[in-house]
Amino acid sequence: MATKKDLTKEEKIKREFSRLKRIFKDLDKNKLQTVESLIKNAAFMAVSLEELQEIINEEGYTVEYQNGANQSGTKQSDAVKTHIAMTKNHAAIIKQLCDLVPPEKKKESRLQALRDE
Repeated sequence: MATKKDLTKEEKIKREFSRLKRIFKDLDKNKLQTVESLIKNAAFMAVSLEELQEIINEEGYTVEYQNGANQSGTKQSDAVKTHIAMTKNHAAIIKQLCDLVPPEKKKESRLQALRDE
């Protein structure tokens, strides 16, 4: 069996899509068909975020820049900017999907159970 690193990006996305679809399998069939594109986007983002994390780990969080002869410094790398934006979008999609799960299907957390006592 191929390890996670041996898989192509497309294979990783398919695997993540299947995992997410299993998680949200209790959704009404009509809702599931409607949100399938959200699940695909969430899978793509999850895999892309992993790739961005690897890039950030290898190249660092900042890059040096030089504007003309006198202005230079460090700034956030493009990978970090993309990672931050994509993380926000991914979290929003996952929240949307979780909000669609019927309340009776959501597991009650221990903290919620203690609060309700």
